[in-house]
Amino acid sequence: MLHVVVAFVAPLTVEAQPTERPARIGLLGTASLSDARVPRLLHAFRQGLRELGYVEGQNVVIELRLAEGQYDRLPGLAAELVRPKVDIIVVAGPPAIQAAKRATETIPIIMASVGDPVTTGFVASLARPGGNITGISLMLHELVAKQLELLKEVVPKVSRVACLGNPANPAYAPQLRHAQDAAQALGVRLQVLEARDRGEIDSAFAAITAERAGAVIFLGDTVLLDHRTRIADHAVRRRLPTVFPLSESVEAGGLLAYGPSLADGFRRAARYVDKVLKGAKVADLPIEQPTTFELVINLKTAKALGLTIPQAVLQRADRVIQ
Repeated sequence: MLHVVVAFVAPLTVEAQPTERPARIGLLGTASLSDARVPRLLHAFRQGLRELGYVEGQNVVIELRLAEGQYDRLPGLAAELVRPKVDIIVVAGPPAIQAAKRATETIPIIMASVGDPVTTGFVASLARPGGNITGISLMLHELVAKQLELLKEVVPKVSRVACLGNPANPAYAPQLRHAQDAAQALGVRLQVLEARDRGEIDSAFAAITAERAGAVIFLGDTVLLDHRTRIADHAVRRRLPTVFPLSESVEAGGLLAYGPSLADGFRRAARYVDKVLKGAKVADLPIEQPTTFELVINLKTAKALGLTIPQAVLQRADRVIQ
């Protein structure tokens, strides 16, 4: 079992005493340490702490628990953080949030990213979350229409688009409704497919090929994000243009992404940690939503698909992967 302990230090406040116990922050995730996004997200969290004046060596310790893609390990990993009673648990994605929520009703839980915490039932409302959970909402369902519009702009002749999501994710239903509404408005026929794991992802692509969809839109989900490289490989082999909610999938070989930054969510989560350590009540800390969104395009993938990205779309891109 992977146990990684990362130490951080912060300058003591005027009121703090040298003998104070270091604050212990648990960080619970679904991915593997070998996943390229994990070091980047940890760096963003560390940077967020540094921006608040925290530096290595004195009063903060982060205990990292990663499920290595095995979601059934999450309850046990959450319990490992709760038993010695860390001061705060930072989590990302519904599976990890749910595990932390079930493990404790008292330790503050900070969500570094979640599609829609109200729909998933993690909080009562955005303004007053209540309970012991608050943090960053990506509000992914509100972006599905824009993602489908971009896909249609890049592949204007597409008439049938596959839509792949994970029905086990509580945020699946609202995202799907937005996708269906957007497809109808754009005159696109939507082929709805479900995938809960790696095997169902493979089966979904077989169905996409059989039904001859011309492109694929992916709903936000931790499982699909964890398998982003496999998904990108499937799509390129089948010459399918793709659009995703997060840029990590485009870095792995997807075509387009439009949505918020995961790294920014982890950086902003550090502010919640700071507030809670200074005495703020989690129930009274409003859920924050993204303030900026990025359009990322993979030109290497476009070339492999035989696509020319319209200049109007390229000019709007925040980042282009060559």
